[in-house]
Amino acid sequence: MRLRYGMNPHQAASVHVISGQQPVQVLSGSPSYINLLDAMNGWQLVREAAVATGLAAAASFKHASPAGAAVSGPVDATAQAAWCPGGNPGPLASAYIRARDADPKSSYGDMIAVSEPVDAELADVLAGVVADGIIAPGYEAGTVNVLAAKKRGSFLVLEADPDYRPLQRERRDVFGLIIEQRRDSTELTAEILMVSAGSPLPPAAVRDALLGLAVARYTQSNSVAFLRDGASVGIGAGQQSRVDCVRLAAGKAAAWWLRRAPAIQSLPSVPGMSRQDRLNWQIRIAEGDMTAGQLAQFGALFPAAAAAMRQPERDAWLARLDGVTMVSDGYLPFRDNVDYASRIGVRYVIEPGGSIRSSEVTEACAEYGMTLVRTGLRLFHH
Repeated sequence: MRLRYGMNPHQAASVHVISGQQPVQVLSGSPSYINLLDAMNGWQLVREAAVATGLAAAASFKHASPAGAAVSGPVDATAQAAWCPGGNPGPLASAYIRARDADPKSSYGDMIAVSEPVDAELADVLAGVVADGIIAPGYEAGTVNVLAAKKRGSFLVLEADPDYRPLQRERRDVFGLIIEQRRDSTELTAEILMVSAGSPLPPAAVRDALLGLAVARYTQSNSVAFLRDGASVGIGAGQQSRVDCVRLAAGKAAAWWLRRAPAIQSLPSVPGMSRQDRLNWQIRIAEGDMTAGQLAQFGALFPAAAAAMRQPERDAWLARLDGVTMVSDGYLPFRDNVDYASRIGVRYVIEPGGSIRSSEVTEACAEYGMTLVRTGLRLFHH
């Protein structure tokens, strides 16, 4: 397999198979170093999520972390309008649309991973999005040609071997050292979701927790994921402080929910404006933090529209968000993580446990009426 370049264009790169069985084949295009990192992490995430939930799974990867992940399920009116105006899609297409809709600003130019063979419906959806490539365990007849034509023929199409099983020891070469460890192969099952405090997890929250654990396992640590209805709605990745992960994920979840407010959904269409550009303006309204230059551009494009929601209207809409599950890859060290999570409709908190202040976290969950689950399983990923 030939690599275009390494982590940066000035770095030459190559790839080697470490066992006799090759886990992935290139059907079209030429991957970069980061393309492969995203593809291999994404494939592992969707494969494990599909096994854990019994549903088709998809992920949208950027820079070695998922921007979004989801299993198959209903696509709401907001996501339909953005990605599939023709109607409600089938299982595999719905999984990817829900994954991309979690954070469409970050998903721009993503590496796509899906747990099932690509069908014609998903290929048709992908023909209209900006992405770098896809990895899947197979492709229905004609879909490779549809996908390979993207990006003027440079779109990357990878086929994963669903029967490949990795070695139980994994290595990393870092500055003259080879670091070796046992692969993290702990199965993600409902049996590890032990309720520490609060009501039992309903089936929907079990599904969301299992998906969230798969997300956490393949997101750069520290990481926190917010999930709802079988899809991520906010992922905070790679932060040194866990509460910063929570705040980052909460901000993304708030933007996801605010995009569904009528005031933002009613943003007029502008002749000649792409779907992605209109979506980006809706996200900017939801985030509520436009620069002076963006405000001037917005006023010229949408002279009759408001560039921001009034705070009472914004707060009232956010208060309607409920039933969210928060999954943390490491223990919650302080109750402030729970305090921030309470602002975004979190009802179920999934964490490994083990902090010296775990009792304070338990008390905070009780104050907000949240169910607290402690898995005993840390899922750091670097």
